[in-house]
Amino acid sequence: MPLTAKPTDVICIASWNADLVSRVPRLIARGETLLASAFDISPGGKGSNAAVACARQGARTAVIARIGRDDFGRMALDLWQREGIATRHVEAVDGERSGVAQILVYDDGDNSIAVAPGAGAGLGERHVEAASDAIAGCRLVMASCEVPMAATLAAFCIARAAGATTLLNPAPAQRLTAELLALVDVLTPNEHELRTVAGVAGDAPLDVAARTLLERGVRAVLVTLGGAGCRLWRRDLLALDVPGWRVERVVDTIGAGDTFTGTLAAALAQGLAIEDAMRRANAAAALSVSGRGAIDAMPTAAQVEALLSGTS
Repeated sequence: MPLTAKPTDVICIASWNADLVSRVPRLIARGETLLASAFDISPGGKGSNAAVACARQGARTAVIARIGRDDFGRMALDLWQREGIATRHVEAVDGERSGVAQILVYDDGDNSIAVAPGAGAGLGERHVEAASDAIAGCRLVMASCEVPMAATLAAFCIARAAGATTLLNPAPAQRLTAELLALVDVLTPNEHELRTVAGVAGDAPLDVAARTLLERGVRAVLVTLGGAGCRLWRRDLLALDVPGWRVERVVDTIGAGDTFTGTLAAALAQGLAIEDAMRRANAAAALSVSGRGAIDAMPTAAQVEALLSGTS
């Protein structure tokens, strides 16, 4: 359905890839071959994952993306259609492969990921400009560092001019330009990403890294702390901690950060205060690590509400 046919709460400048997941007992050494206990192919990509998480929380969601006209590209379109995500501004191209992520999941639930963006690497300003009316009419625009920075910068410029909130998940971690940082309303790194983006030492206090980014123009830095929850820094305010949820057994952490980001985006677009949005995002992320894979483990709004109310 065209974006102009109904209001849109959240637009995601979306990366897409198919996740090729192998389960192995431990980290593989260079040159080593290790037998996997299982293998699966599932939908992935930080942007797509976050968009699905957002839609499952009841936000009207759309994606701007570029995919190959191949089996993995059809997987993306089928997923977005099932989740009720608008795809008017998705470009499917011949002669290019859709993105792929090769993921190793270890017995302790942690993972390592190598991403080949494929057609997504061609996402650019022209795709964003074609969707400028939709961006100007939405409440929040989100992106990650899996899409070209030129596309994110163009989208955030339009969003900021229109008064929409901008949310950036800076993963994979990299240094960001001053121009982009000045357009970010909410930045959602983990601890490693926070220090990398800030350009501080790996053992630097989180407060130092966060304050560095606030000085560079970011309006709010919200770092995820795994099971400990998350912490928010804003200019001229004390840091705010929101505790996480105890998880009896972590199955895997694939998509947990994307679930957090998408749920946070939905909550903010729906008008929740930042602290309430943080609680919902923590709850959704906790639920997500209790299941396998990124998409299958992402909770619905009802499941998040049940956990928050103590009825799950």
